[in-house]
Amino acid sequence: MYRTVCYNYYSIKKGECYVKNTNAALNIHQQFPMSRAVTLLFATACGMSVANIYFAQPLLDELSNDFAIDQSIIGLIITITQIFYGLGLLLLVPLGDLLNQRRLIIGQMLLSTVALLIVGTASYVVVLFAGMALVGLLAVVTQTLVAFAATMASSTERGRVVGIVTSGIVIGILLARTFAGLVTDLAGWRSVYLVSAAFMLLMVGMFLKVLPRSEREVKSLTYSQLIQSVFTLFIRERTLRIRSILAMLIFADFSILWTPLVLPLSSPPLALSHTVIGAFGLVGVAGALAAAQAGKIADQGYGQRTTGIALTLLLISWIFINYLDSSFLALIIGIVLLDLAVQAVHVTNQTMILPLRTEARSRLTAGYMVFYSIGSASGSIASTQMYAHFGWGGVCLLGASISTIALLFWATTKRFTK
Repeated sequence: MYRTVCYNYYSIKKGECYVKNTNAALNIHQQFPMSRAVTLLFATACGMSVANIYFAQPLLDELSNDFAIDQSIIGLIITITQIFYGLGLLLLVPLGDLLNQRRLIIGQMLLSTVALLIVGTASYVVVLFAGMALVGLLAVVTQTLVAFAATMASSTERGRVVGIVTSGIVIGILLARTFAGLVTDLAGWRSVYLVSAAFMLLMVGMFLKVLPRSEREVKSLTYSQLIQSVFTLFIRERTLRIRSILAMLIFADFSILWTPLVLPLSSPPLALSHTVIGAFGLVGVAGALAAAQAGKIADQGYGQRTTGIALTLLLISWIFINYLDSSFLALIIGIVLLDLAVQAVHVTNQTMILPLRTEARSRLTAGYMVFYSIGSASGSIASTQMYAHFGWGGVCLLGASISTIALLFWATTKRFTK
């Protein structure tokens, strides 16, 4: 049996939760903190959902061959997915402040299942691109989950909860490569998306039983006013602006590494299998797990210090990544450092942003993550272009340059926020 727990709600009636006022919500919140099991479930769902937009990265060579797409533009698949992910962040995530979050989450996950089936059965490039666009658009359910988790968590544990849930996202991104590589070698690239569709349906079933049936009092806003308020928040909140730009830079770096990595690893003289290439994602998980406590540290007032150290490590990571051709050990060290740095900054960013406006967490998340998407899309297309024209050395130079810009930007803006 499942027990409805009203983490942030006023009363319980027939298994449903209702909020009447903030003070009552806070009292209930303190009595029923968000359990670790529920936190891990949110993290798992986030990881599974976001993985859908990263499965293609280790499969670019397969997709290039299957659909006769030139390697210099194959990165467009990732870019299109990220562009629509950005649109979803702007157009769908803010709905979490207006609609029933339980229904929104379940509905988006069901539609994601359909999008995955479209990609897995695509026979034409146009259908493939359309399916990828839908996958990106609907993967923003991860951010609705993050905002919902932040609402359910108490103020004293919010950083820890956001850290764990966000770690699920980064681990999902990294394990997407391992999963995609292994399944592709076993049953072809199409099976990756078909299996993921089955997992998404399973997760929908679990959330139908676990997520509280909640109704909230919200401000009367039209959809256009809701979307407009995202831009208003961005204008008014300096911390949101600064942290969003940092997100854009660090996730550009993240994509600069991971999008073209499959190309030198799968080509002669290395010619590694997709399973081996995907295993590099496991290496990155170590870095993401190590950064899971960044939110807790930010709760203690050390967010700026964590950011500075992480951005320094991000720059250093490219020194090791540059030795891909001669040393796998150096590449592994670089991957761990890069993923540790990106995750630490990302968790710290969200821990500092979400408390700014408690009534607008979904919109704050949307505004912030739009810049994440811009960075990821830009990094994907720029890195494949750099690799096509200047090889792996050009990719590393691009990554190091973005890291330097991020570090300098942080140094000049750190005095404006805690």
